[in-house]
Parts: sequence; C-alpha cells; structure tokens
Amino acid sequence: MTTWQSERLSQLPPYLFVEIDRKKREAIAAGRDVIDFGVGDPDLPTHRFIVERMAEAIRDPANHRYALGVGMLEFRQTVADFFEQRYGIKLDPTTEIIALLGSKEGLAHLPTAVINPGDTVLLPEPGYPVYVGGTVFAGARCFTMPLRESNGWLPVLEDIPTEVRRTSRLMFLNYPNNPTAACAPLSFFQRAVDFARRHDILIAQDAAYSEMYFDAADRPPSILQVPGAMDVAVEFHSLSKTFNMTGWRIGFAIGNRTALASLAKVKNNIDSGVFGAVQRAGIAALRGIGRPEIAAQIDTYRRRRDVLVAGLREVGWSVAVPQATFYVWASCPGGLDSMSVASRILDEADVVVIPGLGFGRCGEGYVRFALTVDESRTREAARRLARIKW
Repeated sequence: MTTWQSERLSQLPPYLFVEIDRKKREAIAAGRDVIDFGVGDPDLPTHRFIVERMAEAIRDPANHRYALGVGMLEFRQTVADFFEQRYGIKLDPTTEIIALLGSKEGLAHLPTAVINPGDTVLLPEPGYPVYVGGTVFAGARCFTMPLRESNGWLPVLEDIPTEVRRTSRLMFLNYPNNPTAACAPLSFFQRAVDFARRHDILIAQDAAYSEMYFDAADRPPSILQVPGAMDVAVEFHSLSKTFNMTGWRIGFAIGNRTALASLAKVKNNIDSGVFGAVQRAGIAALRGIGRPEIAAQIDTYRRRRDVLVAGLREVGWSVAVPQATFYVWASCPGGLDSMSVASRILDEADVVVIPGLGFGRCGEGYVRFALTVDESRTREAARRLARIKW
C-alpha cells in the first residue's frame, strides 16, 4: 500500500525534540510541576497599543478581503522609515521590501525562489532547522558551516572548500543567533559580503532577534549597512519576538530587489498575503518601537537572563552572558551529550530545555534555555538543577 510520503520528507533530519516533548506531556499529565524553558515563544502578551490598533482594523471591511501581493504600501513605507531611522539605510518600499507571513515562511520559501535543484546551500550549524527544510524542499544540497565557541559562533568562510564554493548559490546567516545568542560585528558582515560577491552567492541574513538586545553598545548591525550588500543580500525580520506577536504571523524581507521579486513570485503562487488588519497592527508596532513598553519588556528579559545565568553558574554550569535574543546557550555539565542532559533535567528536576543536537550535530554538548519563564520560577528551576548530581 502507498505510504503517501514524498522522498523529500525522508531527507529531513530527525525531529529530536519529539522524545522530550512526549516526556514533558507525560509529566504534566501526571500532575508534576514542570518549568518549561523549551519553545522560544514569549509568555508576555502582545502590547496593548498593538492589540487596540488590531481591534480597530478588524472592524474595517476593507481588511476582510484578500491581501494580495507584497504587502500594503503603507506597511512597506513604515518598514523603510524604520530602517532609515534605525540603521541609516534607505530602502525603496516598492521594490526592496516585501511582507511575509512571519520570517519563517520567507526563509523556507527563499531556496525555491532563487536556486535550482542540485545547487549547494551553505547552512550554519547549530542553526534554525527551517534552513535545512527549505533547502531540502528545493531539491538542493546542504553544506554545513560549523559554528564554534572558539570563533565566537561565527562561520569560518575560508574553510569552505573551493569545489563547494563553485556550486554554492545561497548562504544562510543568523545574527543575533538562535540558539547560541551570539552577535556578529559589522566587520564579519563585510567579510561575508566580500565572499558572496567573489563567488556569486546570495546571503540570507535572518535578523529575527535584531531588536532584542540588552545594551545600546551591543546594538546589532544590519548586513545591509555594508557597502554593496544590496547586490548580494536579503535580510529577514520578524515582529514575533520584538512585540510578542508570534501568533500573528507577520514579518518582512528587505534587500536585493531581484531576489525579493523571485520570492514574491513563489508566494503569489502559494499564499494570498498577510491579513490586512495584521498589517495595520504591524504598522502600529513598528512606529511604536521607542515606546516605554518595549524597553520594559527588554528589562524583563534582562532580569530573567541575569537570574538564570547566575543560577546556572552557581551550580557549576559553564555559560556566557548573552548580549541579545532571549536564549541562554549552556555547555552540558559533566561532558554529557545534550539529549542525556535534557532527559535527566526533565526526569529529575521537572525542567524542560532543548538539546543542542536538535539544531544539528555541531550543537552537541550544549542545551538551550528560552527566557520565557518569570524570575521566581527561574530561581526555582536553578534550585532544582542544583539537586542533580552529574
């Protein structure tokens, strides 16, 4: 009997979070008090000024129809205004910005839009699994760029073999980084742009966490600040984490107009655009980036970060203080593998973390905590971890 599964699906790496998720659900069903640092989904609600704009927009019949195309011009102009103010980058809202159903959707569809079957895609590892999925679905080949702590979690572009460079047409980057929380300096983006120009490679820089930084001195740059980057780069942004809008599904891509036109052509054949009322809410969100609510949210994550890092260090874990994102990337204690550590933490402390192996083989030896647990529960989690004998 036919199994009704394409060969492409069999090429995807195993979803290693399944076992942890199963055990978490069993623990909750058994009445155990589980503290969940797993999924990177904000526990804080969407800000009221955004919700109120959505409530107004959803009553407008003009927003009840298909929102076809690359996004409202007003939304794209708001993005352009934001980038000129934030980065000093001038973007043409008619050709260099498109709206997305969340940045994940755009990242997943980009390989289909810009490469051919048999081409090579350069993928950071550990990395967001959607990069691999989008590459596999496009029929392309994956080449892993290892990210190592010794190099600040940046890929060493010079290590990419000459024969791989010849067939590579797309490179994914992600800074601030999920899962490592590393940031990339503008000098690295300059090297990446120079590399891409020499080898005719498009860079897809995933900047979903660009506004989730803790100190002004560490404010992440945009790759498009590099002279000439518009020739070889697109950058993906999301409103999900900055504004607690994960369920709203809105993001945008900016940069090279030819690549964006190709992505838009794929999207026009797959989806019908971002709901108009959500775009109106997105406009309000971007215009409100300087509001005190946003600063207060970052302060909340900063306090949680400090509590978690201090608690982990107190019990002997090796962990760096992240400058951005809402993740803490911690080295596994006792030299154990990440699945064993994640399983034992859940079994013995009722605490959920994500094993680094789930982000690729180069993530082995680490686990990821998401700062989506309040301070008191975070302290409780640290107390529980202290009871485990490694």
